[in-house]
Amino acid sequence: MNLGNSLSTSAARNPRKSAIAIENESIPYEELEHSSASLARWLLRQGCKPGDRVAIHWPNSIEMVKLLFACFKAGMIAVPVNVRLKALEVTYILTHSKAAICFAHPDLVKVTRDACRGRVSDLRLQSSLESLDDGHEKIALPNVNEHDPALILYTSGTTARPKGVTHTHRTLLEGASLVRSAMPDSLQTVLVMTQMAYISAICAGLLPAIVTGATCVVVPAFDAPLVLDSIERFQCSCTFGLPSMVQLLLEEQARKPREVRSLRTFIAGGDCVPMSLQERFRPLFGIPVREAYGMTETGPSVVNPAHAIRSGSLGTPLDGVEVRVVDSDGKDTPDGKIGEIAVRSAANFAGYWDDPAATREALRDGWLYSGDWARRDTDGYLWFEGRKKEIIIRDGINISPQEVEEAIYNHPAVLEVGVIGMPDPLPVHGERVVAFVSLRRGLVTDDQELRDHARQRLADFKIPEQIFFVNDLPKGITGKIQRRALKEIPPVAGFREASSLR
Repeated sequence: MNLGNSLSTSAARNPRKSAIAIENESIPYEELEHSSASLARWLLRQGCKPGDRVAIHWPNSIEMVKLLFACFKAGMIAVPVNVRLKALEVTYILTHSKAAICFAHPDLVKVTRDACRGRVSDLRLQSSLESLDDGHEKIALPNVNEHDPALILYTSGTTARPKGVTHTHRTLLEGASLVRSAMPDSLQTVLVMTQMAYISAICAGLLPAIVTGATCVVVPAFDAPLVLDSIERFQCSCTFGLPSMVQLLLEEQARKPREVRSLRTFIAGGDCVPMSLQERFRPLFGIPVREAYGMTETGPSVVNPAHAIRSGSLGTPLDGVEVRVVDSDGKDTPDGKIGEIAVRSAANFAGYWDDPAATREALRDGWLYSGDWARRDTDGYLWFEGRKKEIIIRDGINISPQEVEEAIYNHPAVLEVGVIGMPDPLPVHGERVVAFVSLRRGLVTDDQELRDHARQRLADFKIPEQIFFVNDLPKGITGKIQRRALKEIPPVAGFREASSLR
């Protein structure tokens, strides 16, 4: 039971079937099996050993998939590097993982060289796969145990330095199995539109497709027209996206409709999808958005059941996944009360690379403490309430930034909104609610109108005391709004017309 053997099994069953397709290129299972095995042997001939880390600074592509499975077959640990990172960020990953070799795409090799200069001097840099696939069959591939590390994904989270989330062959296969159980009738042609440096692309896209023997359609980078063209061309049956992607896909599909009736499942995670987007999605795509919850550390954990979607919720735990909502003492909270999400699953990660202290803090008695807050309703659905370090405490009452954002987002002039807590001038109150709003082009509103709008949906103590209008909200590399960064941007209070800002 390892990832390399999973590809071998699918290749034996479907040798000529397209395994990976991207724009005008595709590769059948038998060729992907042969190429990745040859690359694995090449790595072994270069002196790399099972357990060595292999950094992959490469965009989504057939080559990227070959490199991942070469590592899996050679018993090495793949370390995908986000293609949007700057040189210093790449330096940290290469140094912290102690990578033995780094494959860098020709378009990214300058960034990689800058990252290595003077810091990672003994790292071998490889910028081409040509001539490496030479088919030497005499070198035996090692036996790979299911509990061997297979992948390190670096995630920023709330710490100053990224943490290396380490998954084994077993945890990744369990994660892929959970995805398959969530959409058993949709895994014919899987579309991957997030980077393969993210757990979503690996566990919710690539691996379920390979293990099932389906075709995995890949886009090099998210681009709404290209994604919709790919769905139409390859008749994609399922995909996973971020809320920011949902919005861009909606706008593009409304502008230039494509034939998307092949889609049976669209799962969205990484943050909550505003209800206004969900209401627009179904008429344009013919299916609902199924919101889900998972982490790099846990893989998929919670999803809205296809037969009983409760819009606005994260859904219910997948079969085989245990989820608790706990208070600060680690005790289960009553239904309806906010607490921290804790997850126990066979897909939970093995630990943070070279960081036992952080591992002990996050993993306790088999439970992963997420740092995310939610409440559970009486039917077992989870409702996201913000991140533990982002919850706003006003007069001793917990206020969810997500709930306030949803109420403001519902206004037709609002494009994006982020809500944070700021220290109140009177310390006795704790924090005050502050909203940062980006408006749609050509539409107008003011802070009082938005407060009145929110007051129709929220208790008075949740209404923002200040609303600032900004050109754009700061986002991380995954497209999530970075609430922490909101405290650092120069806002403008009061009324502004969107067309004058954007």
